[in-house]
Amino acid sequence: MKKVLVTGGTVFVSRYLAEYYIAKGYEVYVMNRNHREQSEGVRLVKADRYNIGNALGGMHFDLVIDTAYTGQEVRLLLDALDSYTDYVLISSSAVYPEYGQQPFREDSVLARNRFWGNYGTEKIEAEKVLLERNPDAYILRPAYLYGPMNDIYREAFVFDCALAGRKFYLPRDGKMKLQFFHVQDLCRLMDAVLNSRPARHIFNAGNKDTISVRDWAELCYKIAGKQAEFVEVFEETDQRNYFCFDNYEYCMDVSEQDKLLADTKRMDEGLRESFEWYQKNESQVEKMPYLDFIDRSF
Repeated sequence: MKKVLVTGGTVFVSRYLAEYYIAKGYEVYVMNRNHREQSEGVRLVKADRYNIGNALGGMHFDLVIDTAYTGQEVRLLLDALDSYTDYVLISSSAVYPEYGQQPFREDSVLARNRFWGNYGTEKIEAEKVLLERNPDAYILRPAYLYGPMNDIYREAFVFDCALAGRKFYLPRDGKMKLQFFHVQDLCRLMDAVLNSRPARHIFNAGNKDTISVRDWAELCYKIAGKQAEFVEVFEETDQRNYFCFDNYEYCMDVSEQDKLLADTKRMDEGLRESFEWYQKNESQVEKMPYLDFIDRSF
């Protein structure tokens, strides 16, 4: 039985990853501070990743899946690991600067993105530290992730508006396009990479096709059983006050991913999974005060 270590393991991406590999019959360890409920079937390594100590001593892992935010987090984990075979870092599309030439390729310039700020620059450092220490490791750079267990108030915000029978406030004409990737496809891509062991070690991860925010919101309403009615907002106001994405449109080239993963989940199918999960787990989503701002301002 393969042993997998997942850092975190209690919210969204890391929790989904842990449960995905449990379902595959792997022996899954999660490393966290035990401040949240653990998934059924995982083995807990209770540790703060900034003070791991000997918590991983004497253990071998066939696969380490790290959701590290900083280079220091990667460095400390590598120092604490006794033995492992494969290491995959979940990075982010935030490593590409907003002014870069699009679609972003894996060899595009990396720099600070003004919309992502320190999150992006720290992911760049995490990648750098990992490849300096282990050139054989793999790095995945996903677009906006969605699907069950998403505790970020994105599709759940639209579902709330739909279920409340509210009009949906769109930035301008709603033509801004976004690139998404279902969290299960992230797991499938990781499997494909580890099974084929390509010479390339960095992969963009995302749906080939982007979707406008209008079409995305309309699809969320439809899945909730409602018809969307839109209000276009042209006022000079920060759209993050009333909308769940920054005023930033980007697209990554995922042709390298496509060589390993021929198909990705359809948006309607993936959003339906999100909706079904949200209906049973609303309390797990960290809600933002978008509706309060809308009611005060428009």
